[in-house]
Amino acid sequence: MFYYELENKIFISQKQYKTMKEVSENKAKARQGTIYLLHEKNPEISRRSFSVKDPSLVFLEREGIDLLQKSEIKKTLPDWFISRIHEGNVQAINTAYPTWKDALNYTLPNNWKIHIAGMGDVGGTLVTGLRLLGGDKISEIGIYDKNENHTKRWELEINQILSPCPEKKHPKICILSEDKIFDCDLFIFCISVGVPPIGKEKKDVRIAQFEGNKKIVKAYAKMAREQNFKGIFAVVSDPVDLLCKTAFLESNKNDDHHYDFKGLAADQIRGYGLGVMNARAAYYANKDPLLKHYLKEGRAFGPHGEGLIIADSIQNYNEELSKQLTEKAKTANLKVRSTGFKPYIAPAISSGSLSILATIMGDWHYSATFMGGVFMGAKNRNTPTGIEVEKLDLPSSLVNELENTYNLLRSFL
Repeated sequence: MFYYELENKIFISQKQYKTMKEVSENKAKARQGTIYLLHEKNPEISRRSFSVKDPSLVFLEREGIDLLQKSEIKKTLPDWFISRIHEGNVQAINTAYPTWKDALNYTLPNNWKIHIAGMGDVGGTLVTGLRLLGGDKISEIGIYDKNENHTKRWELEINQILSPCPEKKHPKICILSEDKIFDCDLFIFCISVGVPPIGKEKKDVRIAQFEGNKKIVKAYAKMAREQNFKGIFAVVSDPVDLLCKTAFLESNKNDDHHYDFKGLAADQIRGYGLGVMNARAAYYANKDPLLKHYLKEGRAFGPHGEGLIIADSIQNYNEELSKQLTEKAKTANLKVRSTGFKPYIAPAISSGSLSILATIMGDWHYSATFMGGVFMGAKNRNTPTGIEVEKLDLPSSLVNELENTYNLLRSFL
């Protein structure tokens, strides 16, 4: 291992960096605070930064579904460094990103400023949830929509939601101009076009929206690049996984359409669609004695649609029960559509409001994060040293399912 000091920060690496000042292990060991683990990997398949909460991540070679699996360390590390890892004081930094130093200086806000683009059914419901529940962590919510009447309506309505307890805080709702959209800590993309009307559904309603939404998210990703946006770029519109990848690719192209990776880092982008699939699985599991164990033992993985995996139990995985529950969760939106209504309330709250609040509070939640070139949903949390993906002892049959989903997502873009 090599030890370095730069800008009063300590770095550790298995690779030698000749442009950095080398220091002794004792000096590195004596320094308090975050230690930065440097590596250099292709930005197309590797994040700029992540939290190192497990020693095996030090020697991680592939950032695909390996991120989800517990693994043994095959090499030795100093005991003091392992202690720092378990304390949550190690952050991995990928120096292949031209903007890697930005990750050194990023800190999580105490009070978040959140901006939302798209005040349709989903955006309006999502902002209602944030107004009701986010007062302790959200200072302000800005809203934007091409239709000015939409923003005027929601500014009036949401600011008139008030608790009878005067001491309870509610974030203020403000109307945004387009040039101020990225003046925030967390941006939420809620714009959707091409949503099939009731009775005109295709097999996967979410994929049907991809072409239209892709063009719009591309424009916002480029805007985020131009404005050097440092916060979280959250995607709630369908299909979240593919739109996240689109945002990543498009924001990292220069004027000549070549990738320079000076736009949004992979770990800045998150997709919020899996929360409602977990909630739908829990809804059906609660109705069936054979599936009730999902509520405590189960997990959801993958996209918000085709490729979804609901594992009935991590401890005692049953492939047949898992497939039954997966199908129920995957088609739950069509059940709502069969009543004559579009299914947006549960997604806006479970995937949107509640999952975003969990993100800013540092709690475990479901969202899609970057895993080796693919945005794939799994349980994770935001920490001061970056994203921590939940690592589990996964049965081999479930690993095979995850590989299939991973390859499916990779094939789309």
